[in-house]
Parts: sequence; structure tokens; C-alpha cells
Amino acid sequence: MIIREAADIRPSEITPQAAYVNRRQLIAGAAALSLGAAGPQAASANTLAAEKSPLSTDEAPTSREYVTTYNNYYEFGTDKGDPAQNAHTLTTQRWSVKVDGLVAKPTTFALEDFVKPYALEQRVYRHRCVEGWSMVIPWVGFPLAEVIKRAEPLGSAKFVAFETLVRPSEMPGQHGLFQVLAWPYVEGLRLDEAMHPLTILAVGVYDETLPNQNGAPLRLVVPWKYGFKGIKSIVRISLVEEAPLNTWQAQNSSEYGFYSNVNPEVDHPRWSQKTERRIGDGLLAKRRPTLPFNGYGDQVASLYAGMDLRRYF
Repeated sequence: MIIREAADIRPSEITPQAAYVNRRQLIAGAAALSLGAAGPQAASANTLAAEKSPLSTDEAPTSREYVTTYNNYYEFGTDKGDPAQNAHTLTTQRWSVKVDGLVAKPTTFALEDFVKPYALEQRVYRHRCVEGWSMVIPWVGFPLAEVIKRAEPLGSAKFVAFETLVRPSEMPGQHGLFQVLAWPYVEGLRLDEAMHPLTILAVGVYDETLPNQNGAPLRLVVPWKYGFKGIKSIVRISLVEEAPLNTWQAQNSSEYGFYSNVNPEVDHPRWSQKTERRIGDGLLAKRRPTLPFNGYGDQVASLYAGMDLRRYF
């Protein structure tokens, strides 16, 4: 091995400190997750170093208490408090992520190898749920685009499909009387949506590894879409030619479309989407107007130029 003198090393060859600190923290967090979690709080015990992204909102984050106890995660129950109560049964030991489909480099990665190449960022994003509630959440993650580039998509790839874990022995909502959806949970994005800089894979929240109820160890975050697009506990990412039939679209296509963009002018059949309730504001607080694309219109509206957003909801 040849060791060069410091004077011979170009500045461009030196890894920035922030990058290697983030990478070390990310690997440590992934390794901890791969050992499994003793409970819903145990999975968030590892601190992740992350610089705040300029793509973050300046709004104050919602209290961690609400973000980790008021969740939609039907694999662990249909009530908002069920995931925090039940998700301690999920273990993340020997977690792997398959990247396949229309790519030149299909691979199945151990979790720590999957996340190893990426430096972490904190993304403080507005989060809007289809039921009419919202939060501001400081996710920790990295751009999905980097994963897609690494796999080298083929020219025929037009969409990205995602699948969540199927493990009925640890996910009570996947078996028996508690089962209300078909499994695995499936989601999808158009390729240009997946490659957009706002779209991330999250491994943490509040600078700690994800608690189980928030989608440990790996989840999707697409801030201009309704929250059900943010598939949790991902085990597979596939590049495909046709739009995948996402779980809620399959469940009730009249209420849940493929795009699921936040659009206050398109009501859910059972309620208006024109206003929202920010969790943590208090029950007596005035509801807020819902912003088109959840307030991210300046960044993403061009993706849908010329489309009828009432038809393609």
C-alpha cells in the first residue's frame, strides 16, 4: 500500500468531516436497528448526526410526543394510538432491502450496506394526512434519487414500486380479525417524482433512529402527497414500466388515487380537504387552510403541468 505525503493529496480527495461523521452515525444507527428493538422507544435510542437541509420548512416541528404516538400504521392496528402500543413486537434483526426490476444492478442489501453510501440530512417537512390532520416532522434521511441512480435504471423504467414487510407473527394487523388490508402494503411513484430532491428515504426522526411505530428501519417521505404514500418498513424497491396499484387505491379507488397529491379543491368523498387540524394546536384552535401540494407547489407543480388534477388525484 502506498501512503502519500499530505502535501501530495489534493483537497478534492479529502472526505469532508460532516460527510464521514454522518456516515459513521448512519452505519451505527443501522447496525443498532439490525439487532432488533426491545420496544417502541428502544429503536430511537441512537443519535444520528445530520445537517439541516435548506429544503426544510422554517415552521416549528410538532412535539415528538405527538409524532411518535399519533400514527397510521395498519399493520399494528387501525386506531391512531395502536402503533405506539403494538409496534414493540417488530424486530429488525437481519433486515434487508431488495432493489430490483428494470435496473442494470439489481441487488439485495443488508440494511447497513444499503444506507452506508449516503450522508444524512435533516428534512423538516410538513406532513398532511388524508383524514384532515397535519404535523411538522424533522425527518432524518437521504434522497431516494441516490438509491435509484446507484441501481442504474433502464430506459424502460417509468415508475418505482415499494413493498413493506409481511410478518404476521410480529404485525397483528396482518392476520386474523385485525386484518383490514391486503398485504404486503404497496406504494408507487412516477420515476420523476421519485427522483425529485424533496423525496427521501427516512431512517430517523428528531435526530434519532426511527421508532417502530414511525416505520423503522426505513420509510418513504414525499412531503407534497398525503401521508399514506409514505410506506413504512420497506423491504423492496422495484423499477417498473407500469404504474403499480397502491394498497389504498386497490382498497377503494373512488377515494384514493395513484397520485395522492394534496389538493384542497378535490374533496375526499366523505369530507372536505380544504382545511386541516395541526396536531398539537389544541382542540379549540382554528383549522388551517390546506395548501396546494401541501405548500410545496413552487417546487413540484411543474411535474404535473397540463394534467387534470381532479381526474388524476
